[in-house]
Amino acid sequence: MLEQMMDGYEKSFEPDFHEEIDIKRPESIRLVSKQASTASWKTLAEARIQDPRPTIPLGKRFWPISKAEKREIEKLFETEGMCKLATMLRSREDDARVKLLDAAYWLKGCSSLGRLRYAVLLRIGRKKDKNYSYCIMDLKEAPQAAAPRAKQVKMPADQAERVVEGARHLSPFLGKRMSAVKLLGKSMFVRELLPQDLKIEIEQLTRDEAMTVACYLAAVVGKAHSRQMDAETRTQWQKDLQRNRSNALDAPSWLWTSIVELLADHERSYLEHCRKYAMEIEK
Repeated sequence: MLEQMMDGYEKSFEPDFHEEIDIKRPESIRLVSKQASTASWKTLAEARIQDPRPTIPLGKRFWPISKAEKREIEKLFETEGMCKLATMLRSREDDARVKLLDAAYWLKGCSSLGRLRYAVLLRIGRKKDKNYSYCIMDLKEAPQAAAPRAKQVKMPADQAERVVEGARHLSPFLGKRMSAVKLLGKSMFVRELLPQDLKIEIEQLTRDEAMTVACYLAAVVGKAHSRQMDAETRTQWQKDLQRNRSNALDAPSWLWTSIVELLADHERSYLEHCRKYAMEIEK
């Protein structure tokens, strides 16, 4: 997958690279995208969850939270701002009842490592109403900014507000369904997840499909980077990417090493998190 990723990324800097011709969506992504275009949380929940009251299935990705955490999350989604955020999509009634059904800690990759992140399941409207719907909120602690900011730019001091402001400029459709909040003394941002946001998972793919998707997605990112460079910079960047290759791996050695180290750090940190959580439960 790393070799395919580098192949797709590097090709994006070729002088004759044509985005509409050379970046073709793999069949696996096309089919899943087609299915997701008409999906809703209500149809997904009714098809996959047999309980009368839908819940978030605990397991490898979703972990139980404390009563105090759930109580604070429940209070948060009783506020006017969060109710408005939950009802703003899919032509929901502004005054529809918003009920918290379940919440869980969400193990979601390295971006949430060591930080709070929750999946929150809501029901919009009363179940006796025909037009009720489900809604999943992604509640995530905002990290300290790693990148420097330009001196002439005004940047929100609150980290969550910074993330939301950036999203509104980068992707207005995403940014408008986000909000900055405070929870458990942490600066966090919340957004509604759509079924289309979760349309593909690597576990769904075969080995060959995963390699094809890696090449495709890397080409998309590479083209986005290429647009921001002049011809001389693109050529130099491509040369830099082709350095430090070994005979056994057609990808930079630093990329392989950094990913292996990151995976090891990720697993070690979450095991430590589990140990601390177990100790707290025993108290």
